[in-house]
Amino acid sequence: MSAFEDIVRRESGLKQQLSAGQMAMIAIGGAVGTGLFLGSGFAIGFAGPSVLLSYAIGALISLLLMGCLAEMTVAHPTSGSFGAYAEHYIAPWAGFLVRYAYWAAVVLAVGTEVTAVGLYMGYWYPDVPRWIWVALFSAALIAVNMMSVKAFGAVEYSFSLIKIVAIVAFILVGAWVVFGAPTPGVGFANYVNNGGFFPNGLWGTWVGVVIAIFSYLSIEMIAVAAGEAKDPQRAITSAFRSTMVRLVVFYLATIALMLAIVPWAQAGKNGSPFVTVMQATGIPGAAGIINFVVLIAALSAMNSQLYITTRMMFSLSRAGHAPAVLGRVHANGVPLPALLLSCLGIAVATIFNIVNPEQSFMLMMAVSMFGAMFTWFMIFVTHLFFRTRRQHLGREATSFRMWGFPATTLLGAALMFAALVSTLFTDVFRLTLLTGIPFLLVLAAVYRLWYRKAPTVQLAPQA
Repeated sequence: MSAFEDIVRRESGLKQQLSAGQMAMIAIGGAVGTGLFLGSGFAIGFAGPSVLLSYAIGALISLLLMGCLAEMTVAHPTSGSFGAYAEHYIAPWAGFLVRYAYWAAVVLAVGTEVTAVGLYMGYWYPDVPRWIWVALFSAALIAVNMMSVKAFGAVEYSFSLIKIVAIVAFILVGAWVVFGAPTPGVGFANYVNNGGFFPNGLWGTWVGVVIAIFSYLSIEMIAVAAGEAKDPQRAITSAFRSTMVRLVVFYLATIALMLAIVPWAQAGKNGSPFVTVMQATGIPGAAGIINFVVLIAALSAMNSQLYITTRMMFSLSRAGHAPAVLGRVHANGVPLPALLLSCLGIAVATIFNIVNPEQSFMLMMAVSMFGAMFTWFMIFVTHLFFRTRRQHLGREATSFRMWGFPATTLLGAALMFAALVSTLFTDVFRLTLLTGIPFLLVLAAVYRLWYRKAPTVQLAPQA
């Protein structure tokens, strides 16, 4: 097995221009997006008030995942990230499957974000076809990602800052509504009204966990961004810790207040449940402001996802598992061919929005989830191999270590496997496994036929 330094060397050419602050904002930008502002409404519909437990379990899985990923990333900061770790510590075929499954998942997740953009713009312009907004905003964000990683970082920092300020403001306003002057229909009694805390039973709560995992999806992109960080080790450790604290507070606090203000059966029926809550407060213009914020959130997540899919395809190309042209880096440090290919999800979303606009979001979410959930499962498996092999070789511990190993890593893997299997027994997510398993089998066949002999890889020249 070759040294990991060989992987780092072949993935050279990107520019290290991201600060620790931008790294943290990139992670938040990916995870605090449509999953919170729109997906939480679907989760509430399945779980009712017990969605709080759903998101708490999802947060636990995310925390375990980030612990595993942080330890591996501190040891090996590179854009190939968990795909490169799977290649080195498990086998080349594992790195191939993880990279392609993740790339496909996030490419389609970009489609869910841009689909949400069409929904949000419908709040102000209900008569304008959604696909028009999909095309306009997509063009703008593609242009940002074409400029440089520095431009991407600056835009993402601004987007994420708007989201953080808005969420904090929402929490303050929500707390004032709930704990301030008594208002009929507002209060924690809503947790047990309309069918109790578990209106759809424990199964509904568990389905909520699946959606919660989708909501937290993209926190792992901080590990990919480590390859372009100015001071990877320090930036990674700081960003991982701050990101997890913010995510848990943001998700659980906002949903807890949301359910106290609006009965769960009303939250998220049409558009974002955040807009529904702000309409219920009666504050003039508040709903429009929140709709603007959730629009920014979707654009932010889409921006981050375009970035990460580009780097993952770049890594595949440099590994010899994709055409060499996709590994070329423009003079400004951007893998432009990989970026253009990673816009496929936008094209799929545009078609879905033209053909079936009402069901487009759920369709995109169901299809995109397999690759992401498979990748999260494989991160836990890779960490088991990582720690075992390093201990066998007598390597020194990294500055960040996953606590409770191996029990915590095994727990994360078991929970992810259970969530993945559960999608088959849920009508709305049945497509997740029905499309995901065949896709994985095709990838395995492609690897066996074309890439099993590990082709020699040369660095692609700059464009």
